[in-house]
Amino acid sequence: MKTAIRVIGIYAKRTNPDAITVAGQLCRYLTGRGVAVLVETRLAEDLRGRDAAENLPAADAASLPGQVDAIVVLGGDGTLISVARDVGALAVPILGVNLGSLGFLTEITLEELYPQLERVLAGDFTVSERIMLQAQIVRDRLPLAQYHVLNDVVINKGALARIIDMEVWVNDDYLTTFKADGLIVSSPTGSTAYNLAAGGPIVYPGLHCLLITPICPHTLTNRPIIVSDNAVIQIRMAFDSERVFCTADGQVGMALQGRDVVEIRKAEMCTHLIKSASKNYFEVLRAKLRWGER
Repeated sequence: MKTAIRVIGIYAKRTNPDAITVAGQLCRYLTGRGVAVLVETRLAEDLRGRDAAENLPAADAASLPGQVDAIVVLGGDGTLISVARDVGALAVPILGVNLGSLGFLTEITLEELYPQLERVLAGDFTVSERIMLQAQIVRDRLPLAQYHVLNDVVINKGALARIIDMEVWVNDDYLTTFKADGLIVSSPTGSTAYNLAAGGPIVYPGLHCLLITPICPHTLTNRPIIVSDNAVIQIRMAFDSERVFCTADGQVGMALQGRDVVEIRKAEMCTHLIKSASKNYFEVLRAKLRWGER
């Protein structure tokens, strides 16, 4: 991608002291290169009083993406997923720097940060477009809540609830009634998240599909299934008094009631992740999942 990068936005996982330290160093590096910096408001408060970080321009998380040409996220996948929701349809490229323990999305290491930034500032980088999901909760035929997510939409039961029944329809065709602890609908990007832990397949992020994976199904013949990303998935709750929740990317959501419908489809927007210049997706998988190790 050849594009002029004049303003860079910075987010960080504020509970990670290393992320705050790196954010301060990054601000000094960029301003020293003559690049304008815009820092997420709460991060700016953490940086206040530090050397060369006293008067940094700041913006709240929701409005920052509309004012920058690229974004650097310091932390882990959870931090990047949250930022992706803020970016929404703006298509601002995101450079995820992994300061956590795993990091399938934040694939850039701290050692690679500044060499990668040099390429970004020169406009010499490529992005991976990741589809997002749109989830809508309908109650009594009226829309109640809507979420845009990068990884997955999860329906699961509370700690003391019994197995829940979920009728699943794909494009108005009845699929099955899952009897399980819950259900995951994920994007290819989310295939390496909760879907993987629940026994679902790893899907290459460039494929156009959605994954439906039951969580601890009561019927062993209920297996994960992959459908087109043009599909509209409806999950109709079939319970009376259980405690059941719908969560989007594990970060936002709400409690469900019997007969609620969760409708999931591909969103019109995509998340644009800046790709590492030194490794590809399969190298990341091998490193994170330790494939080939004895």
